[in-house]
Amino acid sequence: MENEAFASFLFFGTLLVLKMYAVAVITGQVRLRKKAFANPEDALRHGGLQYHREDPDVERCLRAHRNDMENIPPFLFLGAAYSFLGPDPTVARLHFLAFFLGRLAHTAAYLLRLRAPLRSVAYVAAQVSCLSMALQILLAGFRRGP
Repeated sequence: MENEAFASFLFFGTLLVLKMYAVAVITGQVRLRKKAFANPEDALRHGGLQYHREDPDVERCLRAHRNDMENIPPFLFLGAAYSFLGPDPTVARLHFLAFFLGRLAHTAAYLLRLRAPLRSVAYVAAQVSCLSMALQILLAGFRRGP
């Protein structure tokens, strides 16, 4: 691929989607281990309606997944748009890597209950990358005119 920035974006974007799938699988495994099912039919299959209930560990997994769903799609849009502005490939790769590592650390901090403020720091680190890309996209649009 000639656009090195876009190739890097595709690599890290794919890793992020796979990370989201991993959190979904972890959520399912925690549901099974804790016997806490969201649907009555699932509870019946795994022991009875008493297992149609909420569990704090399952809720934690769901919050981590929801946070991914709120933050990764905007990165996918911003990263793709930014890639087509012709950024320096190394700088672009650093943006994508910073976001990926921030989201990875955020998920680990969430699921492993790591001490504050690690989760918040990881969140902010990832968002700084998105903010930088967004500003560069807006600046490029301003230069070219609407």
